[in-house]
Amino acid sequence: MESLTRIKVRYAETDQMGVVHHSVYAVYLEAARVDFLEKAGLPYHRVEARGVFFPVVELGLTFRAPARFGEEVWVRTWLERLSRRDLTFRYRVEREGVLLAEGFTRHLCQVGERAGRIPEDIYQTLSVLHLG
Repeated sequence: MESLTRIKVRYAETDQMGVVHHSVYAVYLEAARVDFLEKAGLPYHRVEARGVFFPVVELGLTFRAPARFGEEVWVRTWLERLSRRDLTFRYRVEREGVLLAEGFTRHLCQVGERAGRIPEDIYQTLSVLHLG
């Protein structure tokens, strides 16, 4: 499964040069990841309510072209890797077919206060998305 998340660039997200500041892309990826999980039937707020969390432990981004205030960008998100204890999402940030940035986030499963295995029902849902 791949999801597509629309983001409208806000003025506060741009730097002195008028382009989206590099730090904002992590926020865009998070919004897209939450949207991906929502569309997959795993609303993240419900997952967290069960005491299950997926903190980011690794983030990588490569920037290709700038985004600017007022533009509409789209973030393509898919689950690239899944194990019983962690998962990796991939992203492509695009504007009208132009690649602006691409990257990944890796997440460990945390149950309560400790690292743990992904609960079976969540793992099964994610495994279908990973293969599909």
